[in-house]
Amino acid sequence: MAQSGTREHQIIRASWFSITFNALLSVLKIVVGLLAGSLAVVADGIDSAGDILTSLITLVTARIISRPPNIRHAYGYDKADTVATKLLAFVIFFAGAQLAISTVHRLMEGEERGLPSIIAVIVVVISIIGKQFLAMYLNRIGKKIDSSMLRANGKNMQNDVVISVSVLLGLIFTHVFKMPVLDAITALLVSVWIMFIAVRIIIKTSLELMDGVDDPTVYKTITDAVGLIEEAGNPHRIRVRKMAHYYLVALDIEIDGRKSLDEAHRISHMVENSIRAALPNVYDILIHLEPIGDDPSNEVFGISVNDL
Repeated sequence: MAQSGTREHQIIRASWFSITFNALLSVLKIVVGLLAGSLAVVADGIDSAGDILTSLITLVTARIISRPPNIRHAYGYDKADTVATKLLAFVIFFAGAQLAISTVHRLMEGEERGLPSIIAVIVVVISIIGKQFLAMYLNRIGKKIDSSMLRANGKNMQNDVVISVSVLLGLIFTHVFKMPVLDAITALLVSVWIMFIAVRIIIKTSLELMDGVDDPTVYKTITDAVGLIEEAGNPHRIRVRKMAHYYLVALDIEIDGRKSLDEAHRISHMVENSIRAALPNVYDILIHLEPIGDDPSNEVFGISVNDL
């Protein structure tokens, strides 16, 4: 429990740091973008404001997933991470869509706009450096404590660097070609990118909610781990699903049917320990024992050695 408390504390601390940093950047970019007359910089500021919400959700979720299992949630609360991420993806998509609609509306009206001020370029350069630093920080902490939430947030910050670089190029081209419309076009491209990121997050979280895994090699890892136990054979009907960064594993193995219950129990524990040693972040393993040569024809679900 002490380790979980430390992990929760680090997630909360990293989230507060991200909230503070993004809040400062968001206010700076939106204010300067409005004063400098750059829709692209305002768009970048709105994206940073969305990152505040990302970190807030991470902060609240860190509190929720730390709750122990109970009679209503026997597996605990770790999947709150996935649910919160999907909710965040819809919010991000809505923000990108609203920005795209307003930008298209301005382009269709043909509103005359002056060239953005050079200070907009300076703010975007500051944003690129700051976001890169924040991405590295979140990725480092996420890897250290194995937090998929922080790593995902770090990836989101890295995507923001790409967005800011696009905005910077748009501003440069706007000044070089003396065409203010390029700034609005850049804002539109940024909004499309924001929606694309949101859709990608929705697809990824849907895989987990449907009890899928993004790394099918875990099945090979499991069969290899079972193969290390001489008395256990034919691992089949293997089912792996994820709960946040944890794996839930269920499988059938065959042993000599003449063995006693005590011996069968000992073998199952050896298989479990072997799998835990090979596969990190295992939450639970359910092993069903069968006598050698049992007919598997009625087993519909799961993966066997022949499927790999």
